[in-house]
Amino acid sequence: MKINYKELEDTIQYSFKNKKLLKDSLTHKSFNSEKNNEKIEFLGDRVLGLVVAKKLLEIYPDEREGILDKKFASLVNKKKCLEIAKKIDLEKYILTNVSNKKHKIEDKVISDSCEALIGAIYLDKGFSNVEKIILNLWEEDIKKSFITQIDSKTKLQEYSLKKFKKLPTYKLFSNSGPSHKPIFKVGVKIMNTKFYISEGNSKKEAEQNAAFLCLNNLKK
Repeated sequence: MKINYKELEDTIQYSFKNKKLLKDSLTHKSFNSEKNNEKIEFLGDRVLGLVVAKKLLEIYPDEREGILDKKFASLVNKKKCLEIAKKIDLEKYILTNVSNKKHKIEDKVISDSCEALIGAIYLDKGFSNVEKIILNLWEEDIKKSFITQIDSKTKLQEYSLKKFKKLPTYKLFSNSGPSHKPIFKVGVKIMNTKFYISEGNSKKEAEQNAAFLCLNNLKK
């Protein structure tokens, strides 16, 4: 089956000078163990991070590092790359050992190929060109980044360290319920407070809920 790479180039609004780079970036090791996209994906991951970090600093010059880090993490991860890849139908152009079969290509392969495509554009025409492509593909997600919030546990930790130079204390009070749906009861306290106790279906969730409860009471 012949792959129409021109269709992909039209979708991302970029024409490769070196067409081999494009094909290599979308070739999985299961299809070709020697000439594949592993190293280009390694590069693309770093290029994507640099472009997004640079953009966040431009649009949030006065934001704290902790919040910038949260925004960055929400924009540069395998799940987000998969979303972008799906948006441009990247799966249609990836060469794997299941390309001509009815089997579904794994999400990780699609996500990695998205990063590899970015690496290939960088190698093909440099930083300014790949920056334009990334900012165009990630435009809607970057616009939404202003609503990214720091989770309650992190907020409580920052408050406690700033005010008392000590971390919050978490305590597991109980773990009940069936194995498929456990209920964790966790308490948290900081200097001069009682334990604020909450529940969750995981220890992590219970800690977040307890931290939220503690923060609300501190505001009062």
